[in-house]
Amino acid sequence: MGTLLAPVSRQPRSSRVAHHLLFPAQVLVAEENVDFRIHVENQTRARDDVSRKQLRLYQLYSRTSGKHIQVLGRRISARGEDGDKYAQLLVETDTFGSQVRIKGKETEFYLCMNRKGKLVGKPDGTSKECVFIEKVLENNYTALMSAKYSGWYVGFTKKGRPRKGPKTRENQQDVHFMKRYPKGQAELQKPFKYTTVTKRSRRIRPTHPG
Repeated sequence: MGTLLAPVSRQPRSSRVAHHLLFPAQVLVAEENVDFRIHVENQTRARDDVSRKQLRLYQLYSRTSGKHIQVLGRRISARGEDGDKYAQLLVETDTFGSQVRIKGKETEFYLCMNRKGKLVGKPDGTSKECVFIEKVLENNYTALMSAKYSGWYVGFTKKGRPRKGPKTRENQQDVHFMKRYPKGQAELQKPFKYTTVTKRSRRIRPTHPG
């Protein structure tokens, strides 16, 4: 006598369709549990070649030295007085988030961090060593972390000497800066102006004397 097989129950078509409709929702719930802060950090690290670059002019006041960052060619310090020509920095926003390139207005050298964690000035700022992630801290100070060497920050001693990246931490006062406009100078970027256009607006034709 042959082996009896249990009858295979077939689900109604409507049940199978409902199952497929519910499955994407389950995936969506799983994705919502992902840490959004990690997503933002990853997006901040990505280059953005679509958005318009923003260029600003300001100084970076060091919390520890009580002076401003100077780009003195290949040498970097934090001993600049307010309004010093070497302390005036052109800061280009590199992404939608906070990636920036910092160039000395006077020398046209870029602030960079090499593989040893040393702050140096370079005439060419295209390297990722010259890109920093700008972080606004809870105490309203700003910290600049290397985009290439994660966890290494721009920092200075009380005498205005650069600290090496591996010896810096976000919570150290050595890496805290405050943005300040140079004396008597406004922001380089002009404010955006809105233009209102209505359907009734007509082009005014110039009148020529008869």
